[in-house]
Amino acid sequence: MAGEPAARRGKYGDRLDPGLWDYIDSVNSWYPPEIMAAPIAEQRAVYDKMCVAFHQGHREGVTASDGLVATASHAVPVRRYRMANKAAAAIVVYYHGGGFVLGGLDSHDDICAEICAGTGFEVVSADYRLAPEHLHPASFDDAFAVFEWVVATSTLPIVLCGESAGGNLAAAVVQATRHHARRAVGQMLIYPGLGGDETGRSYVEHAKAPLLTLADIDFYRRVRSAPGQSPDDPTFSPLKDRDFSGLPPTVIITAECDPLSSDGETYRDKILAADGQAVWREEPRLVHSFLRARPTVPRAAAAFARIIDDIARLGAGDGALISPTR
Repeated sequence: MAGEPAARRGKYGDRLDPGLWDYIDSVNSWYPPEIMAAPIAEQRAVYDKMCVAFHQGHREGVTASDGLVATASHAVPVRRYRMANKAAAAIVVYYHGGGFVLGGLDSHDDICAEICAGTGFEVVSADYRLAPEHLHPASFDDAFAVFEWVVATSTLPIVLCGESAGGNLAAAVVQATRHHARRAVGQMLIYPGLGGDETGRSYVEHAKAPLLTLADIDFYRRVRSAPGQSPDDPTFSPLKDRDFSGLPPTVIITAECDPLSSDGETYRDKILAADGQAVWREEPRLVHSFLRARPTVPRAAAAFARIIDDIARLGAGDGALISPTR
């Protein structure tokens, strides 16, 4: 999530919500564009400090506890959110963003807590392994392992949710588990990167958008890729799958001024073509990572409120009620 200098504001001066510019400038001050050339450890340290600065805390009644999901070779840290003294009707498995390189349990902690408070659902956040130390399919394997752990430890309906890189993981896990006896009842993808055609509409129109550029996307893809990585691997690029049937009700939310927005549109179309149920909503005048702008930008706050409402409907089995214009 590299920043964009204010000098390039020209093209987007009238296209973005005016209140968003203070947020963009703040992100740039914490995580400037030049940080992409720094060692990964430095990038993570700077990113983590930014996440602390934007953290909104937990609403009253939200409890959080950390644990480990054991695999054959290692343990995946998880954080579980619950509402005190309230039985949950569903459980959300959340995969954080950060380009498969950045982030962890703390970076999206407040977002998970707000989803818990807003829906009343349990939320399990997965701290999957990061690149370049752990190349693909490490992050997918961890995301899959956390899904299986939730299946084994909870009887609640499961909604898979991911933001940016985490949206990629959520989609990949949903596709890999579509025939599971406890498959997800829904998936919520928030400005996901799904490995779409980079000659497509948004990739071209917003190649140099604020806060995420096409060059950033290429960097994160290269860092994550193992030698000989196939571009047609659906666990790497979910849009490369050949079968989109049997998927649960799906909601994809993107930002208008984000090179990844076309991925959401394409994914929706593929699910609909396979007789599935999917809604794609492109939030106007917003950019990638707009969830962090929710405390100061009403448009971002309203978009996040719609996301929470959609998650609640998916978890309740009310996917048929989801409308792209709601």
